Amino acid sequence: MKLAAVAVHLLTGLGAVCALLAVEAILSGGWPRVFWWLGVAFLIDGIDGPIARAIGVKEQLPRFSGETIDLMIDYLTYVFVPVLVLLAAGRMPEALGYPLAALILLSSLFHFSDEGSKAADLAFVGFPAIWNVVAFYVFALDLGVAATAMLIVVCVLATFVPLHWVHPVRVQPLRPITLGMTALWSVAALATIASGFPAPAWAQAVFVLVAIYGLGVTTWLSCRAS
Repeated sequence: MKLAAVAVHLLTGLGAVCALLAVEAILSGGWPRVFWWLGVAFLIDGIDGPIARAIGVKEQLPRFSGETIDLMIDYLTYVFVPVLVLLAAGRMPEALGYPLAALILLSSLFHFSDEGSKAADLAFVGFPAIWNVVAFYVFALDLGVAATAMLIVVCVLATFVPLHWVHPVRVQPLRPITLGMTALWSVAALATIASGFPAPAWAQAVFVLVAIYGLGVTTWLSCRAS
C-alpha cells in the first residue's frame, strides 16, 4: 500500500510538469497548448484527492503531506501560469499589466492561506482563485484589455467577500445540474482548444450560460448560509 501511496503523490506531482509544459507553450506563443496543459493539471487535481482518501495516503506516508504538494501545484497552475499567459499575450492594459498581475498573485496567496476558505456546505468562501478559468474566458471570449482589467479587479475584490462559490463536484445542492453544466463546459472547452481562440459561437454561448448558472448558484448558496 505504501507503493500505491507514493504513486498518488507522484500523480499529484505531475501537475508541476504540466505547469512547466504550459510555460514552454507560453514561450512559443502556443496559447491553446497552454490551456491544454492547464486542463490536464485541473483533471489531475480533481482525481488525486479521492484516490488518496480511498487508499489512505495520510496513514501510509504520514511524513509527507499531499495537501502541501497540492497547494504548491495549485498555485502554479491556477494562479502563476494564468497570470503569465495574460501578460505574455498582451491581454491586460500595458500600463497596468504588472499591477494587475501583482493583485492576482497577492490576493491568491490570501485565499490559499485562508483556513476558512471552505464552508460547511463544501463551497469556497470568497473567490476561489480559479485564474486558469478566468484567463481561459479572456481568450475564449476574446475580451478586450479594458474588459479583462475590469474582470480581474472584480475577481480580486470578490476574494475578500464571503460569498459561497459553488464547487463543481462537491457541493450537494443542485449537484446533478452542476455536474451536467460542468460536463457541457468541458466539451465546449475541449472543442475550443482544438479549434483555437476565440471559441466558436456555440461554445461561447455555453461558457456564458455556465458562468451565469455558476453565479446564480453561488448567490443562492450565499443567501442560504446567511
